[in-house]
Amino acid sequence: MSEKEKKNAPQEEQPQANTTPETEQAAEETAEEETFTVTREQMEQMEQMAKMVSDASDKYLRLAAEYDNYRKRTTKEKEGIYQDAKADTIKEFLAVYDNLERASAAGGGEDSPHKKGLDMIFQQYKEILAKLGVEEIEAQGQPFDPEWMNAVMHVENDSFGENTVAQVFQAGFRMGDKVIRHAIVQVAN
Repeated sequence: MSEKEKKNAPQEEQPQANTTPETEQAAEETAEEETFTVTREQMEQMEQMAKMVSDASDKYLRLAAEYDNYRKRTTKEKEGIYQDAKADTIKEFLAVYDNLERASAAGGGEDSPHKKGLDMIFQQYKEILAKLGVEEIEAQGQPFDPEWMNAVMHVENDSFGENTVAQVFQAGFRMGDKVIRHAIVQVAN
């Protein structure tokens, strides 16, 4: 065959050499070793972009932290407002408690239906306060504590210990650690 015929004739596929894992790895390494040339201007642009991405990420993290703090603070404030409103409302009803207590302690026939009814109402009122989380401050016979009690009188009495509550004039109430009304007491010296 002449040269012309060889060029026009369909070329036969030549069998490919068997490739081994080593030759494939060498081919991959040459592909990975490919380097690019970057101009100073392009490098500065890439550094600016990296700085912008870093700044945006930092701003996002700060914003997320601020939002989380805001959410926690508003939840705490809402709970505080609810507890304050609840305590203020209960405080207004404590005058009714005092009147029921005085009426229940007043002398009268123990068999009287009016006395029994009044005692039942007073007991129900105490249960309602307990359901609302209101507790009476135990003061009688306890050491005087200015956080929970308000001393209006002092008495010299040897039957009570030093700085001990001798008499409770008005019951005090608390809701958790918050005082709704201080107990008004007489303290023994």
